[in-house]
Amino acid sequence: MKLHNRTFLLLGGTGGIGKALVEPLTEAGARVVVASRAPEKFTDSRANVVRLDLAADDLPDQLAAITSLYPEIDGVIHCAGQNQFSAIDQLEPTALDDLLKVNLRSALLVARHFVPRFSALGRGALVFVGSTFGSIGFPGYSAYCASKFGLRGFTEALRRELADTPLQVLYVAPRATRTDMNPELVNALNEALGNQMDDPEQVAAQIIAAMESDQRRRYLGWPERFFVVLNSLLPRLVDKAMLKQLPVIRRFLSGVSQ
Repeated sequence: MKLHNRTFLLLGGTGGIGKALVEPLTEAGARVVVASRAPEKFTDSRANVVRLDLAADDLPDQLAAITSLYPEIDGVIHCAGQNQFSAIDQLEPTALDDLLKVNLRSALLVARHFVPRFSALGRGALVFVGSTFGSIGFPGYSAYCASKFGLRGFTEALRRELADTPLQVLYVAPRATRTDMNPELVNALNEALGNQMDDPEQVAAQIIAAMESDQRRRYLGWPERFFVVLNSLLPRLVDKAMLKQLPVIRRFLSGVSQ
């Protein structure tokens, strides 16, 4: 897709991967409207900013208000998200509700809002940032994996639903990324397991490349891309590899990093 002269609504643009997307998008000639629950945190003059709470019950009304202000929006990049490293019995129901609302429910409602508008325009792009954990279930991330598995399945179905239209649907799955969403305990876990972590700017560059090359899906990182395929074909091999890592993961789940 061409980025020049397009207007993107960027969800989650005040931090992490979303914040790192603002510069390459504007350099490519796109206009950016950043939507955030905390718009006061966004100080980049290259983009406009609006308030949006993806976990709110009135999310459809908030989206309608934004498109009234910016009817020229012809692309959405959904890279907002919540993470939770927790054993299933330690997961608070309220935290689970918020995670599912932000990571999954909001993506469906965003598509529900914009698909008819983009169809009327005769163009439009829906870009969803998922995770390697949307393809590989990982101990300690059961709720997060559930939301990202759901997001991956949703984007696949949506892409096929819109296959005979000019609308584009892209799913990008980063591996572990250095963002403020990860507490130090999680960073230490990744180091203990030897997991590679990417900077947000690296991920943003990959998202832009996938958009410009009209890709439908892109998985980031090696050997993570290999394990995604292996897990889909021979999940028992991944089960055995995870079992070997489980004592380390359990130690971190208990809050002990040493």
